[in-house]
Amino acid sequence: MNEIEQIAFQVRQGARWLARASTAAKNSALVEMANAVRENQDKILAANLIDVQSSERDPAFVDRLRLNPERIESMACAIEEVCNLEDPIGRVERMVRRPNGLQVGRQRIPLGVVGIIYEARPNVTSDAAALCLKSGNGVMLRGGSDAQLSNQAVYEALREGLKKSLLDPRAHDAIGFVSSPDREAVGEMLKLDKYIDVIIPRGGKSLISFVSQHSRIPVIKHDEGVCHVVVDGSAAPKMVDDIVINSKTHRPTVCNSAETLVVLENAVQPHLGRILGQLAQAGVHLFLDDIAMKEAKAAGLSETCFEPATSEHYAREFLALEISVKVVPDLEAAIEHIGTYGSRHTEALITNNHAQAQAFIDGVDSSCVVINASTRFADGNQLGLGAEIGISTTRLHAYGPMGIEELTTTKFIVLGDGQVRN
Repeated sequence: MNEIEQIAFQVRQGARWLARASTAAKNSALVEMANAVRENQDKILAANLIDVQSSERDPAFVDRLRLNPERIESMACAIEEVCNLEDPIGRVERMVRRPNGLQVGRQRIPLGVVGIIYEARPNVTSDAAALCLKSGNGVMLRGGSDAQLSNQAVYEALREGLKKSLLDPRAHDAIGFVSSPDREAVGEMLKLDKYIDVIIPRGGKSLISFVSQHSRIPVIKHDEGVCHVVVDGSAAPKMVDDIVINSKTHRPTVCNSAETLVVLENAVQPHLGRILGQLAQAGVHLFLDDIAMKEAKAAGLSETCFEPATSEHYAREFLALEISVKVVPDLEAAIEHIGTYGSRHTEALITNNHAQAQAFIDGVDSSCVVINASTRFADGNQLGLGAEIGISTTRLHAYGPMGIEELTTTKFIVLGDGQVRN
């Protein structure tokens, strides 16, 4: 075995013991892992500082890479929230009695071993480990080279916590880490269908494309977030202002920030000029269609704040204080625009019209559809899942933010009292 295959083999062995672990043992491990992250804060921050100073990537990437005490505390809290979630493993669902007397049900079980391939965010190391542990899955973690030292430090803290827990030591290897920064390591992982049951890539378009093209293992994509906010003329001005500004500026470098503002024609006069001014005042650079351009000039915006939009802008995940703006005739045209340029991540509609809201919910094919709230709520923690393993933009095996439930499947349980098939 090469090094990558050896790690996968060990994770597979550990996962067999983890799948049998009690909820109490798993929760003990999670508590100790959270404590260890806090206790090793200085080591993690020191490693992260080296990664940040060494990175030659764009500011948005570096923002996702950078850790501070607040973000480390959030990592620890996320682990504790997973600890407090209901354990789905072993739950029997839909038990029915067949005409021949057989009782047939489905029992929830782990997926097996999950391979996580990710780029900038060190918090994925702890989030993925916690979710996989609670759901009884082995996990093979492979972070990007830009965050190599940060990920290694977080992983070592998690292993330190495991050793203090009630979890069977044979299950400790269920959390594995690939330290090699070489891209070849990813290629090797993608061949290991003997040991890994599913691959979840989290990163840019090039990573997703590489994994999809080369994997022998089923892939659940966490693709880019080209998210939209649609404004209807019936919406209250304050709600429009609050939601649009929050969706774009709260944390523009993450995948659930808004990248395109779609304005219905009935919303141009009551809303467009005002919201363009607020976006510009917040430091957002605007890519505008002809109608929005006219409104921006009428509102007296400096021409340094905006420029003409192209189809390329409508398809772009900016991950920065930039946004494209499109005016469309009606809601159906807005849904069509989203279908053409969106990434099936998150779309929001601001309206005071119930029929419009229902039409939007029914018509938009995205993993998270939001009415009268910020796109920033498309997050496993915010939606009550605890930490998330990712946001699936493909329908199989899950769609949208993936928590513990989405890391499980079911097996049939058949209970008889001597039946034989004729």
